[in-house]
Amino acid sequence: MNKFKIISFYAFIHFDDLQFISEIIKNECKKSKIAGLVILAKEGINGTLSGLENDIDKFKELLLKKICKCEINLKESFSKIPAFTKIKVKIKNEIVTFGINNISSYSKKAHYVEPNEWDNLISKKDIITIDTRNDYEVRIGTFKGSINPKTKSFREFPDWWIKNKEKFAGKSIAMFCTGGIRCEKSTKYLLKEGVENVYHLKGGILNYLKTQENKKSFWNGECFVFDQRVSVDGNLNKGKSILCFACREPLEPKDVKNPKYEEGVSCPQCYDRSNDFKKNNFRERQKQIRLALERGETHLKMLYNE
Repeated sequence: MNKFKIISFYAFIHFDDLQFISEIIKNECKKSKIAGLVILAKEGINGTLSGLENDIDKFKELLLKKICKCEINLKESFSKIPAFTKIKVKIKNEIVTFGINNISSYSKKAHYVEPNEWDNLISKKDIITIDTRNDYEVRIGTFKGSINPKTKSFREFPDWWIKNKEKFAGKSIAMFCTGGIRCEKSTKYLLKEGVENVYHLKGGILNYLKTQENKKSFWNGECFVFDQRVSVDGNLNKGKSILCFACREPLEPKDVKNPKYEEGVSCPQCYDRSNDFKKNNFRERQKQIRLALERGETHLKMLYNE
């Protein structure tokens, strides 16, 4: 039985007193033993929270009626394990960092595409499909035929576009991400750059998988998520991927069998980037984690993926 409910949400809405809103969220989550991460900025709110279903439903009501007071993009899923272990509320300049000032307030919007229409759209020859996520996310799963910009962070996407936009002149562009929020900015950016036809997978990959359960689709692999599940499969159940302690990138079962993998120390992606000094530090941390587990305790570093 899946005991814990997980909600992912975002809304582009102007906030004035960010500190006040931050305190409301933190107090409510601590009172209800809800864990997760919420990012606040003048431009809106972005978060993922996990808790018991009744507690999450009460928080949703607070979010909709007292904090946002507007329509928000919200997705729900369930898990056998808590997705987070503590609550964090951060105040930042952007709710998802893109690095282009005021792009979220640009008036033009992409064409939102419902999940059940997505495969048909991206199968068309005149459509270019772009995965806006980071390279390590794309590596474990993406849509057939999509382009991977191979960015290390979302901030790098505008530079990638500038360098490659001539290849896509006159083309229609379809874009997707995990839950939709990155595409809210990347699609507006392309429209501002002069691309006429831009499409946005509504609700992102997670919404697509929810509607495609047990059906054949254009999706291949698992979807990386930013919580202790690490990834979800095509049915939104916890996937087979784990997280590398050293570089925080997802690892597939084949990566764990690689000679460069050492639990808590290195993986095929980071082994050659790490020196002996760092590896020895990670080995010591891994030793402390192992000893804590033997004592039935939770070591602080076991929470690294938050």
